[in-house]
Amino acid sequence: MEDTGTTLPYELSPREVKEKLDAGEAVTLLDVREPFEHTLTRIDGCELVPMNTVPARLQHIEGLAEGGLLVVYCHHGVRSLNVVSWLRAQGVSNCVSMAGGIEGWSLEVDRKVPRY
Repeated sequence: MEDTGTTLPYELSPREVKEKLDAGEAVTLLDVREPFEHTLTRIDGCELVPMNTVPARLQHIEGLAEGGLLVVYCHHGVRSLNVVSWLRAQGVSNCVSMAGGIEGWSLEVDRKVPRY
């Protein structure tokens, strides 16, 4: 992906992500948790690509990032931050991790999203 000259932070808070979504910005939510976790709870509109499949799905993920900001999340924000670091090393610069993961989303944005 081409560098636009702007440097994104590695993480955004759940509230910042929600603000971007509410503003109608082009944002794709990428859930890198395991399928069983995704079954327990998820953020509406997200796409599931478990962390261990990210390298094999790099081309697909690059396409998602071309459509707008790619916000990667997991349970608490550790796996997603690792994925964002790896994606940026592969040239996918338009991605950020959601700090606190879906746990943070549930606590800060939408309490209807179950915690586990």
